[in-house]
Amino acid sequence: MEDEVDRLVAAWRRERPDLDVEPLEVLSRVSRLARHLDRARRLAFAEHQLEPWEFDVLTSLRRAGAPYQLSPGQLLTQTLVTSGTMTNRIDRLAKKGLVERLPDPSDRRGVLVRLTPEGRDRADQALAGLLAQERAILAELSSEQRRELASLLRELTAPFDNLPG
Repeated sequence: MEDEVDRLVAAWRRERPDLDVEPLEVLSRVSRLARHLDRARRLAFAEHQLEPWEFDVLTSLRRAGAPYQLSPGQLLTQTLVTSGTMTNRIDRLAKKGLVERLPDPSDRRGVLVRLTPEGRDRADQALAGLLAQERAILAELSSEQRRELASLLRELTAPFDNLPG
């Protein structure tokens, strides 16, 4: 089966035979798949009245386990945004009743961000919707193929996930 990337690569090989365009065969597909995944994620989240960034913050808290709370600094590390952006996001989620700020008992000046019961329910429902969308995307692959693909992608992404700073 031919796809758009095959056509793109063939055109570049014809137009620029002096270049090795092999990386396009993999990374253009990853890029295209990322766009399709982004659409699927947005659809899954919209069904639960969440934006992607809201899902990221809520699920970071949900994954923390009971009592589903983290410091703003821990949320920064998990979501890769600036402190100003995180403050704004926490404010907006608190206004919607999905998180609450609590004093940090170990730091008088600090706060903890805790998932509310409604925030937990929305995160859980949106996750279930996302997984259904992702299963549909992967449906053509066998379990063995999915494991192999996950392993290969891990080899490519691990160096980026382990950069200092």
